Amino acid sequence: MKVINELKDSVEIILPENGLEQKLKQAEAENRQLVIKLGFDPTAPDLHLGHAVVLKKLKQFQELGHKIVILVGSFTARIGDPTGKNKSRKPLSIDDVQHNAQTYLNQLSKIIDVDKAEIMFNSDWLDQLSFSDVIQLLSKVTVAQLMHRKDFNKRFTENTPIAMHELVYPILQGFDSIKINADIEMGGTDQLFNCTMGRQLQEAHDKSPQIVMCMPLLKGLDGKEKMSKSLNNIIGLTDEPNEMFGKTMSIPDDLMTEFLDLATDFSSEQKNELKVKLRSGANPMEIKKEIAKNIISQYHSHVDAIQAEEFFSNQFQNKKFEEKEFQPIPIESLSVDKDDISLVELCHKLKNNESKSAIRRLIESGAVQMDGVKIMDPYLNIKLISGNKLKIGKLNFFMLV
Repeated sequence: MKVINELKDSVEIILPENGLEQKLKQAEAENRQLVIKLGFDPTAPDLHLGHAVVLKKLKQFQELGHKIVILVGSFTARIGDPTGKNKSRKPLSIDDVQHNAQTYLNQLSKIIDVDKAEIMFNSDWLDQLSFSDVIQLLSKVTVAQLMHRKDFNKRFTENTPIAMHELVYPILQGFDSIKINADIEMGGTDQLFNCTMGRQLQEAHDKSPQIVMCMPLLKGLDGKEKMSKSLNNIIGLTDEPNEMFGKTMSIPDDLMTEFLDLATDFSSEQKNELKVKLRSGANPMEIKKEIAKNIISQYHSHVDAIQAEEFFSNQFQNKKFEEKEFQPIPIESLSVDKDDISLVELCHKLKNNESKSAIRRLIESGAVQMDGVKIMDPYLNIKLISGNKLKIGKLNFFMLV
């Protein structure tokens, strides 16, 4: 029972409710490992703390001796999973898929033992299906069942187009569970429909249906949307310690409890102790520092965590503007034909992961300084002179050289 409780800890949805107990008893009776499936489409090359929520649960199963199957959507990524928004996700090229998949796999070792996991690619079987095979597969699912997926139903009601390939995607994901004989499929709560499709198709093919375990979705740095590369609100598993620390310190105060539960590996007692401190009026910044150090210790080291805290204190709490540490940026790397440029263009070149409209809003809100002077005109021409120091937002310090 202790093992079951630990495996259920932080899980938001288990279908059916008693499915985990049944699967564990079944595996014990048959003297075999459970097959735990986690599928991902390599749509972006970086893993982040949101991915880690599910990966940590996989690690628990792995440490109990069960078989982890990491299923790379090398076929489905070329189709494009429905995003849950109002349009389908852009499909990727074969080269993009291969590059992103390899990057993902390299990062998985930060959490799970990749050498003991099985890595599979769904193009190995989906590329082999004939059109007749596909029609047979589609015959196992009704349109009414597909319309139970919330985003499909919403878009249909709002008369927003739904492409046929989007309707096929969950069925292909379900077919993957048939091919690998999955006992359990893991995912975030946004994958609930797709994972239950695996159960349905396994039953239709006279196989024992997998159970579904969905983990909660960690919110991103904005405190509103789920952590997502496309929303630029992530803490990446490969972020440098100083960057990890600074990003964690930027989360809204009301997100701290969620980060404690889902992003840290504190014991239950330590988590509860920090939550009590929060409710008792402790300085939120001190709690965030503990969260930040814990996160860095997981993906780097304890020494890195201590050094990142010292850097943050010196860079953002104690020093005056001219005493900060500035990242040197060679002027020639900016690829500018003349010796001046508008402030919004300069900031965009330095922070090209931000949109120009977002940077313009940042400038207009007074969050950009040049040589210690706040500038609020996005279109002010800036002379590109070696030694110019630029602060963008709270965490970004650059010096032209």
